[in-house]
Amino acid sequence: MSLSARIQLAQKRGLTLKHAQVLAKLDTPRKIQDFLARFPQNFEPQGDTARSVQGAMDAHCAHCIEGAMIAAFTLWLNGHPPLLIDLCAHRDMDHVIAPFQVNGYWGAISKTNYVCLRWRDPIYRSVRELVMSYFHEYAKGPRKTLRSYSRPFNLQRLSPKQWVNHSGNCWEVAELITATRHYPILTKAQTKNLRPRDPVEVASDKITSFPIPAWKRQRL
Repeated sequence: MSLSARIQLAQKRGLTLKHAQVLAKLDTPRKIQDFLARFPQNFEPQGDTARSVQGAMDAHCAHCIEGAMIAAFTLWLNGHPPLLIDLCAHRDMDHVIAPFQVNGYWGAISKTNYVCLRWRDPIYRSVRELVMSYFHEYAKGPRKTLRSYSRPFNLQRLSPKQWVNHSGNCWEVAELITATRHYPILTKAQTKNLRPRDPVEVASDKITSFPIPAWKRQRL
């Protein structure tokens, strides 16, 4: 599909011309990830948000689910289904990724401010294998916190008005992903015997793409 055709498709699916022109240029998963890595982090100074694709682009910042929806939308422009996967954590924040397949292998696009939970190359044979690649990095302090993951949620189930150009927060999308069937990844015995991360691993949490404001650090 040509660039002009992708721009027209993005507009048809709800984006303004300005943002359609930006996202339509991202014609590979890698380019989408590179765009999100440069895209400013949404630290939510006015409280929790779940902005639509249009809303996040207007605000020129995004956090995990907002970035995942941008990625899913842009993948959709390139012929991939717009999928999201919820990574569910214990006593930690959940994370949402945008999975995709290349030649039958799974990869993922991810928006995060930290070293962990980032891009995954399309080398994984199953969704579970993809998710498990995040296990040792998904942590809070010394604790490894990832406990379950959702089946891929296809955003084509929804109207674009619910997630592409919604003028408010897309809480319904977040609720639907949370309600999607989740699969546990650990037994109770395995959970009990997890080795805590060592000091070097914990120290890596201080590396961020964008500086965390002081007010935000106090809430973490």
